Amino acid sequence: MATKRDFYEILGVSKSASADEIKKAYRKVAMQFHPDRNPGDKDAEEKFKEAAEAYEILSDADKKAKYDRYGHAAFGPGTSGGYGGGMNTDDIFSQFGDIFGDDMFGNFFGGGGRRGGGGTSRPRGQRGSNLRIKLKLTYEEIAKGVNKNVKVKKHVLCTTCGGSGAKDKGSVQTCSGCNGSGQVRRVTNTFLGQMQTVTTCPTCNGEGTTVTAKCGGCRGEGRVYGEETISIDIPAGVQEGMQLSMSGKGNAGERGGAQGDLIIQIEEEAHEELHRDGLNVAYDLHISIPDAAFGTQVEVPTIDGRAKIKIPAGTQSGKIFRLKGKGFPEVQGYAKGDQLIQVNVWTPQHMTAEEKEILEKLNKSENFKPQPNKGDKSFFDRVREAFN
Repeated sequence: MATKRDFYEILGVSKSASADEIKKAYRKVAMQFHPDRNPGDKDAEEKFKEAAEAYEILSDADKKAKYDRYGHAAFGPGTSGGYGGGMNTDDIFSQFGDIFGDDMFGNFFGGGGRRGGGGTSRPRGQRGSNLRIKLKLTYEEIAKGVNKNVKVKKHVLCTTCGGSGAKDKGSVQTCSGCNGSGQVRRVTNTFLGQMQTVTTCPTCNGEGTTVTAKCGGCRGEGRVYGEETISIDIPAGVQEGMQLSMSGKGNAGERGGAQGDLIIQIEEEAHEELHRDGLNVAYDLHISIPDAAFGTQVEVPTIDGRAKIKIPAGTQSGKIFRLKGKGFPEVQGYAKGDQLIQVNVWTPQHMTAEEKEILEKLNKSENFKPQPNKGDKSFFDRVREAFN
């Protein structure tokens, strides 16, 4: 898989750029690599799509914040943000056509809209809404990354009419109000001279076509309520509350409009024995007084199985051991956390008379009296020791 370019680099702006600066930068790049300016140039077309994907993220404050924090991994493989080229040119014109303006490409290339072979396309129908789902993952799935096939109830494209909303091809007519352009021009005389305004055609709502007979399957909407199984690639290292976005996997639009996005919110399934602390994994190990005194070897759970560790003789309660690299990986990075094991010496709560007698004898020995000046360390000292 090719390494994705930085979105700020694609648009030629800094991370501190304002929303207006990002919009202007995208408009400039889109003009440079527009398919009508570069007919047959696949490289230009890919850069045009790349710029649109960058703008889709950086123009949205929420998505931009996630990208600034996690990079491309915030949206996951195959999702919005450039993974797999989720956008096509029709999606781009449908979503961002207002940025180009009515005459930007029409004046350069002869106008008439992309339906006629040049200029900007008129958006068909209404864009579908976004969908949000929650996805619960185990520690093992988070540590390694996982592919999930999820059934989502949503509006899907009507298979009877192919999304047009029309009974048949003959039922789709060029709009008489705008002659298929999707817009109407009005000229107003003012004291400064004539002023021309361009507005969305009220007859076809900017689609350029009208339907004379509606599809019986969807009643003219071009979509029906159904279910779709979506394959979601979750990158390793995601955390509770993180949101991933899949472009074009939300609700189908009306009458051929672009699909909305699917927003996936990550939830962590609690582990029976481990708990997470950032990239690290923590485990409380309980051992008996004899094991702490004589030393022992124990088996502890980890994310990917069980591991054996040696407990030296004389280990104090609160001692922290570290298993390097046994934590979670960093999203879109190379760092990896550790597993921290804190030893807790178990004190019996119920004892027999014989056991009490033995402990009373041991308690009289100097070796069984606390000796804080001989190596007893604070909690913070033990944590620092675990990382050195």
